[in-house]
Amino acid sequence: MNRIRQLWSKLRSSFWFMPSMIVLASIALAAILIEIDSLVSDRWLTQWPRMFGAGAEGARGMMSTIAGSMMTVVGVTFSMVLMVLAMASSQYTSRILRNFIRSRVTQVALGVFTGNFTYCLIVLRTIRSGDEGAFVPNLSVSFGFVLALGGVGVLIFFIHHIANSIQASSIIASVAHETIATIDRLFPIDLVEVSDDDAKQLESPPTGPELRVVLARESGYIQSVDTETLVRLARDSNTIVWMKHGMGEFVVQNTALATLALHEPPDQATVDAIQDTFTISCHRTVDQDVAFGIRQIVDIAMKALSPGINDTTTAVMCVDYLTTILARVAPREILSSHVYKEGELRVVMKGPSFESLLAESFDQIRINAKGNVAIISRMLGSIQTLASLTVSRRRLYLLGEQVQWIADLAERSIESAHDRAKIDIKLTRLRESLQAEQALCTGLQPPQEQVRRSQLESKTSIVKGSPMLNHTSLSNEGTLIK
Repeated sequence: MNRIRQLWSKLRSSFWFMPSMIVLASIALAAILIEIDSLVSDRWLTQWPRMFGAGAEGARGMMSTIAGSMMTVVGVTFSMVLMVLAMASSQYTSRILRNFIRSRVTQVALGVFTGNFTYCLIVLRTIRSGDEGAFVPNLSVSFGFVLALGGVGVLIFFIHHIANSIQASSIIASVAHETIATIDRLFPIDLVEVSDDDAKQLESPPTGPELRVVLARESGYIQSVDTETLVRLARDSNTIVWMKHGMGEFVVQNTALATLALHEPPDQATVDAIQDTFTISCHRTVDQDVAFGIRQIVDIAMKALSPGINDTTTAVMCVDYLTTILARVAPREILSSHVYKEGELRVVMKGPSFESLLAESFDQIRINAKGNVAIISRMLGSIQTLASLTVSRRRLYLLGEQVQWIADLAERSIESAHDRAKIDIKLTRLRESLQAEQALCTGLQPPQEQVRRSQLESKTSIVKGSPMLNHTSLSNEGTLIK
């Protein structure tokens, strides 16, 4: 199943798959219409002579004109796409190029133009004049004219799509929406009450003679993990699978991909099956990697803040959409990394935490925003928004740390007394707001906390399609592995 998903993802992100399907559909359509023409063309010519009364030369001329114009449009379309890819790579970041390549509008437009060209060639081949045994597929020729008109409409819409898609706001919004959709799929459960979530993750299992290492087949980034299959394999082998790398991390060929707690070495079939649950590629995707969506927007902000571009407005938009993404995470429960099946621990996974996503979003932007009052001010506003959305003391503490680091940056880099005064006012208000939120969280009654803990325990069972899970420490974990 994991291989099927991987194959479909590659096909969907390729330039050739959708156009090829449309070309094949055009060939089939031409063959069907030509066959219909051979059966009823004379009857239609008698009933509608003005519509279907074109001679062989006229039909050839129209089909040749349409085919030639479609090939010209295909060349123009490819040129526009390559120009947009080059500009997006240099102006924003090369990591967003896959979003352009995966665009259904671009793929369908190329398919329509090449499909129209192929259709006209096939119909043109069947047109014969009187000395060759006269045959003019009038229905096919007329339908070719309709396809040509449709191609003109697709070209106009494609130009509009390109003009809209190269705008910074459209690119950032597209990445943010894709990332938010991933968050909704992987972290669907809201926080019920306060908890010190996002505890430190246990980095590696205890060493011992009974630990068996599964090696990576190839080098690359972990795109996805088939969690359900991995848990089933662990149950069938009566073992615990410990993931050595999280989603989006780079793994080197012939290094540890996972660790098994077994008395005897696993057979090759089990090793192969475990390796098959991991999708490793030369690039990251957002499908199960929320951090990569954040990474793309941060890269755009970094490019905008560089001295060569100095586009503060684009950087501010990046901070706004990063806030939108984190606002979706802030009230959500990032489920435990310890996956149980039938009451037994089966898989220990590495996944994101609110702390890691917050750092991924703000740390590099903060470092490169020295003296930039607009960015510093907008980051403080973002933290204010996030603080109002979470009920976690731990997350409020992490937001408070970000506030302190931003305050240190403002003190070091903002020279204008007027600008410093405005930032100090925002800092004072934000700190008061954080203290109020923390006091509100602390005031919750213990029974509420106990209810929430029991709910969290029930959530540790496997959630289908939710491989992005957060590590939480267990006191007896070393005993389990050993």
